[in-house]
Amino acid sequence: MTQTSKVVLVTGASSGIGEATARRLAADGHRLFLGARRTDRLDALTGELTDAGGTAAFRRLDVTDAADVQAFVSAACERYGRVDVLVNNAGVMPLSPLEALRTDEWDRMIDVNLRGVLHGIAAALPVMRAQGGGHVVNIASVGAYEVSPTAAVYCATKFAVRAISEGLRQESTGDIRVTLVSPGVTESELAEGISDPTAREAMRAYRAVALPASAVAEAIAYAVSQPRQVDVNELVVRPAASAQ
Repeated sequence: MTQTSKVVLVTGASSGIGEATARRLAADGHRLFLGARRTDRLDALTGELTDAGGTAAFRRLDVTDAADVQAFVSAACERYGRVDVLVNNAGVMPLSPLEALRTDEWDRMIDVNLRGVLHGIAAALPVMRAQGGGHVVNIASVGAYEVSPTAAVYCATKFAVRAISEGLRQESTGDIRVTLVSPGVTESELAEGISDPTAREAMRAYRAVALPASAVAEAIAYAVSQPRQVDVNELVVRPAASAQ
């Protein structure tokens, strides 16, 4: 358990990296406020964490809705009195070739992966500034550094998250820490959202070697645990047996 308990908000906390992060940070003694659309899963997770002696609560969250994200952060403040860490984790990955023209899926990735991050920053940053400090952790992908077929739009959103993270870091006067965590292939539900058959089949082969979500949670916990004067800016976490 950490010596200093922080209030940590996690978006996309109902599965995958978000769920693993909630478990890991609760084990460190942090107070969790979890958001996602699937409240049944959030209810089960918070119950499990509190039964184990942790502190956790949840609220339904749609990161594409700026007002809902603001209400999420406000609810966390009302419950715990502050916001120390925001983990912008919610994301979708419906890959397809550009020529498939799945524009609705493009819009969805932009809304969740990019606007969702901006909505989180817009809601949490004023709170962190007012309280004299905070930490924004944005979950990107190795797709923030490279582009692969069928992933052009997905990678574009992750490139943008990387740029936003670096911009926020440069604009900070030392009070706001910023961490970009970019996982390689990770066990999650992301691939289940791929409707294009070609992209789905390619992803099956690509995901033959994958990290457990807990490995990414460990990276997040490492960044969060650093002393206030230490800002871990970028972490890329890949399976050791993968060249991707």
